[in-house]
Amino acid sequence: MFELHHLTAQEQLDWLRRGEVSPTELTRHYLDRIERLDSGLGAFMTVTPDAAIARARHIEQNVPKSAALWGLPFGDKDLWQRAGVRTTFGSRLSQDFVPEQSDDIVTALDAAGGVSLGKTNAPEFGLPAYTESRVAPPARTPWDVTLGAGGSSGGAAVAVSAGLLPVAPGSDGGGSIRIPAAATGLVGLKPSRGRVPAGSGFLSLGGLVVDGPLARTVADAALLLDAIAGPSPWSVGPPLWDGGAYLNAAVRGEGRFQIGVMTTSPWDNDYDIAVSAEATAALSLATTQLDALGHGLDDLALDSDPTYAPAFRTLWQAGAASIPAEGDQLELLEPLTRWLVARGRELGARDLATALQQLSMFERSVIRQFDSFDVVMTPMLAMTPRPVGWYSQDDPELNFAQQVQYTPWTSFVNVSGLPAISLPISMTDAGLPMGVQLIGRPGRDDVLLALGAQLERRLGWHTRHPPQW
Repeated sequence: MFELHHLTAQEQLDWLRRGEVSPTELTRHYLDRIERLDSGLGAFMTVTPDAAIARARHIEQNVPKSAALWGLPFGDKDLWQRAGVRTTFGSRLSQDFVPEQSDDIVTALDAAGGVSLGKTNAPEFGLPAYTESRVAPPARTPWDVTLGAGGSSGGAAVAVSAGLLPVAPGSDGGGSIRIPAAATGLVGLKPSRGRVPAGSGFLSLGGLVVDGPLARTVADAALLLDAIAGPSPWSVGPPLWDGGAYLNAAVRGEGRFQIGVMTTSPWDNDYDIAVSAEATAALSLATTQLDALGHGLDDLALDSDPTYAPAFRTLWQAGAASIPAEGDQLELLEPLTRWLVARGRELGARDLATALQQLSMFERSVIRQFDSFDVVMTPMLAMTPRPVGWYSQDDPELNFAQQVQYTPWTSFVNVSGLPAISLPISMTDAGLPMGVQLIGRPGRDDVLLALGAQLERRLGWHTRHPPQW
């Protein structure tokens, strides 16, 4: 039986503008699905049905249909503040916090005409690559609810994968859009640094954290990117392309490109990185398909850099140092966060300055090494989605190692400021999604969307759905 969420986000927006469904009707459809299905999934931290219905009615009466997301539902990641709505940051430290002002990304989504249904689940301060906290149930991949959805945009990914939202925004400081996209069978785009003014990366330590879309199709991801992207009035943006809307690149899916295929990572010298058979199979399938499409493919190995692992650890710890917890409040933090805060506060200015300089040099090195390719492709994750509770809660060093071993190819892309997209290439024999990552040249988000569209046409991942569908 047909239901509204069976339409792509692009189709839903078209129906809204033509009057075949109203913003209120579409909002009620998704609120009903959240009420019925989310208890076993952990997609949402907070649902705001009354505010969502009021917002939908306001859009019907007062917002021009030309708005980029006119009447389309979404969810705010629970690391973002929305005025008047509880924002926990995934932590007991702030579980009752209600902000008075909204963050820029929330304001941008509202300006685009979207309808927020509430807050999507996120781990404590967005620090780990999994979405399990002490203030909410874990976010579980809809394909197997014994397994985690990844993080930190885990709740957003679960909501889109299970049909609780048509599309969702997330943030990515080390893989936090791409990891949950891969674990839930979605397209996840980490834009170029500076591409999205409301979450440009320039305001985060080391320029790591950017905002971007999670979607079921490449075109849906481009649709949301267009709604939040644009020139920034306060920072230098990445290079632009001359093709207009990013949706154009995703719909056309044109071009033949030179692609480097890489399985090495900057963590290889410091951690035991093993690529699973499932990850290798997904990479092989993508390689075969790209070859059949006429693209050029060559193997690529990343130069070893002994400074990367310690420098990134320093930056991660330094970022946690400013978490507003003192004295007894530290006991409210989870063990990993408490360890990061303690280590971060032990660092000196020289330690941080050295790490930032080393990562800046690493960024230049990566861009130089990738210069002869339009795109570099890696496995998305080294393993299948991890069981809920798999990450150590007693040993922070082991926890960090587990995260690196699960996702060794994501953080260096944030350090380099490059665009990257996670594509759900294949399904394992156990019925789990596995993906690949495409990394673009500086500012060439359009190439990733075009190439993703070509693969989507051949593989048809948008027709695969989990049981909750």
